[in-house]
Amino acid sequence: MPDNVPAILYEDNHLLVVMKEQNLACCPDESGDENLLDLLKDYLRVRYEKKGNVYLGLVHRLDRPTGGVMVFAKTSKAAARLTAQMKAGDFSKRYLAVLCGIPQKREGRLENYLKKNTVNNTVYLSTPGTDGSKLAVLDYYVREEKGSYALTDILLHTGRSHQIRVQTAGIGCPVFGDMKYGGEKAQKGKLALWAYSLSFTHPVLKERMRFMAEPPAGEVPWKAFDISAAVKAE
Repeated sequence: MPDNVPAILYEDNHLLVVMKEQNLACCPDESGDENLLDLLKDYLRVRYEKKGNVYLGLVHRLDRPTGGVMVFAKTSKAAARLTAQMKAGDFSKRYLAVLCGIPQKREGRLENYLKKNTVNNTVYLSTPGTDGSKLAVLDYYVREEKGSYALTDILLHTGRSHQIRVQTAGIGCPVFGDMKYGGEKAQKGKLALWAYSLSFTHPVLKERMRFMAEPPAGEVPWKAFDISAAVKAE
């Protein structure tokens, strides 16, 4: 078995659910760096003694600096059905984030139009009429405050690139460690954004499934907060 196998949370004939480490690309990109998709294909190739190409469907993505739960499809049928769930809104993704600043309301919904600049890989707030802009929606819940920092639970309703980072920065509360969007409030360190919960309907068994993985509780800034209590509060 390869030495660098990612942490596997669940596996059957149709799905592979894993925990992506921070600063690991989820799939191949122009950098040529090691990535999660190829690591998992190597794992499948060795474990099941497969020869030639190994199919593994990338159903959704996490930004490189974001860690947490991801599901991959082991068959094209499973991939198609999970993708259809995402489009239908039956694919629930929750994140924990440490924000630099306390939102004015302890819970609320953020709706913005976002546009991506593909040249510099930056996303910015836009307007409905702008060509290429897309609606981004999330709900947030402040679970705990420590000084000027807020441990926040976020439920995504759309999956736009850099969505959480741009929308929270838009209300003056950027994610800890976000040097790209943090502005004057930017704090150096690992990006404090973690996909802790993923739920969906199994594409074949039709059972509702949920997988969870908490962020590294011993690391800054997570260790300042009661992560387990925040996760149970949802």
